Amino acid sequence: MPAQMSEDEFDDAAARALEMIPDELASKIDNVAVFVEDRYQPQPWEDPDTVLLGLYEGIPLTERGSEPWAMPDTITIYKEPILQICSSSEEVVEQITITVIHEVAHFFGIDDETLHRLGWG
Repeated sequence: MPAQMSEDEFDDAAARALEMIPDELASKIDNVAVFVEDRYQPQPWEDPDTVLLGLYEGIPLTERGSEPWAMPDTITIYKEPILQICSSSEEVVEQITITVIHEVAHFFGIDDETLHRLGWG
């Protein structure tokens, strides 16, 4: 049975996951907005059944120049698929933490293959 969690509880869990980022890394995260949405809406060119737990959108630090025009990067955490794969609030908090770390790693330029190899897939 999927886990149940109110919007406020889920948002609090996401905030706690962000607080778990070590200070030496957190201090390097600049111009990034974090959002919680119900579910990912696949783009027209994607498989309509695409399910994501989180998404980083922006220019990774490893690819940045001096773009003065750069919009904030975004990290979106998707509530419904996370609740679907978890059976308790403890699992939800753990999965949110994994998802946040995964997406923050993309901000730092770490690709999916490396994240999966490191156990953060």
